[in-house]
Amino acid sequence: VGFDLELGQAVEVIYPPHSKLTDKEVKYCLFVVYVFPHVGCLGDTQFCFRFRRSPGRKVSLCCFLDQLDRDLPVYLKKDSAYYYGYVYFRQVRDKSLKRGYFQKSLVLISKLPYVHLFRTMLKQIAPEYFEKSEAFLEAVCSDVDRWPPPVPGKVLQLPIMGVIMKVGTPALADAQISMALPTVHEVDLFRCFCPVFFHIQMLWELVLLGEPLVVMAPSPSESSETVLALVSCISPLKYCSDFRPYFTIHDSEFKEYTTRTQAPPSVILGVTNPFFAKTLQHWPHIIRIGDIKLPGEVPKQVKVKKLKNLKTLDSKPGVYTSYKPYLNKDEEIVKQLQKGVQQKRPTEAQSVILRRYFLELTESFIIPLERYVASLMPLQKCISPWKSPPQLRQFSQDDFMKTLEKAGPQLTSGLKGDWIGLYRHFLKSPNFDGWFRSRQKEMTQKLEALHLEALCNENLVFWSQKHTEVETVDLVLKLKNKLLQADRERLPVKTDTLKKLQTHINDIILALPDDLQDILLKTGTT
Repeated sequence: VGFDLELGQAVEVIYPPHSKLTDKEVKYCLFVVYVFPHVGCLGDTQFCFRFRRSPGRKVSLCCFLDQLDRDLPVYLKKDSAYYYGYVYFRQVRDKSLKRGYFQKSLVLISKLPYVHLFRTMLKQIAPEYFEKSEAFLEAVCSDVDRWPPPVPGKVLQLPIMGVIMKVGTPALADAQISMALPTVHEVDLFRCFCPVFFHIQMLWELVLLGEPLVVMAPSPSESSETVLALVSCISPLKYCSDFRPYFTIHDSEFKEYTTRTQAPPSVILGVTNPFFAKTLQHWPHIIRIGDIKLPGEVPKQVKVKKLKNLKTLDSKPGVYTSYKPYLNKDEEIVKQLQKGVQQKRPTEAQSVILRRYFLELTESFIIPLERYVASLMPLQKCISPWKSPPQLRQFSQDDFMKTLEKAGPQLTSGLKGDWIGLYRHFLKSPNFDGWFRSRQKEMTQKLEALHLEALCNENLVFWSQKHTEVETVDLVLKLKNKLLQADRERLPVKTDTLKKLQTHINDIILALPDDLQDILLKTGTT
């Protein structure tokens, strides 16, 4: 995206050429990728934005990405309703141009939240692209076309213009945090939270509960990094509400999110325009970020500020809220991070400590819920091949609360406080709704898979010999539908089980009269 003195922002080239964005999507990107003068960004700036896809668009992702999605943690799955925009913006003085500045952005649009990978990639290719232009992009796309499909749990070695990028891809069961190798999605947590790290536990609660949050920052870079850090702090839980790393007045939800006629929605916004300091002043939780720098000294502890003290974007950095945390403050993590600053511990190591702290806190919170929800699963002995799979039992808030006395977070966390109140609040949040829907889907698919296995273990040919042709044909059609469902929904079924069921179907059909065989062999897939 370049800047034309007469036309304003304009798309200079799109690669690959067959990529299609709607006019509305292109128009939005044109505005958001150009960092307006109020931000004062001279030099190179990288940031990320996120926007809703136009309705009615067809989803076009390769089948290998669907397979990848199944094996990835929920927070790394593709986002079918939104696009991520990864931007490398250059603004430098150039007297040879009428405007006096060279201004151009290289933008990578993706459904994937691979922040670190795409940021690293743009950092590698953008400076050279600004010098060499279109032919260089064609060469970059050629390199990307040769990248192998990502494999969860494996290290990716991705060639890009003579350089090999090495990044890890977490698998579904990964609990380890690597310090040696960055993953495709991670942001520098400590750098982002450093200005407010005395309040990290409260911020974790606010994100967990899906509270409306605004990050006011001096630049799109600080804004987007802080929002992405907030969203990632409840990992391995997925943040299920909307979040906008860099929100502008050009976003289609601008009126919806800034209106005072209704309560602020469950969303995290990152903003830089001073206009928002007044427009979003009624929001209940506001984080004011100054210039993000790695401190050479221990940051001073700053109390939570009252919202009425926030009048402009120039207000002092800090957290502005009247929220009272449910849990007592964990002083140990603060001391550990302060000690790291004093000892000049590398920021990467500080981020690992912080990420591990958030992970353990979230897991302590979610394990009791996982344990209770697992108890809603019917016993395997209740699964009959000749009946529909049994239903999951209903989630009961009262029953769950009763389990906390003996099997609550106190088993894995030493933190004291009102855990019960935190759970009650969480059960009303979009994050619980999204998490529970995901678990319901997983368990329902598991029941379908167990039902398939139960069918495979039956002598279906013998059964068909004892029943009428009509009943046998009905069974064949149902079994074929089961196979189609297993493929369509990617049920967790072994390949051998599916092959065995296909063999059963073929054997049953071959035992039928020729005319029925012809009809059934043409019906569905066999």
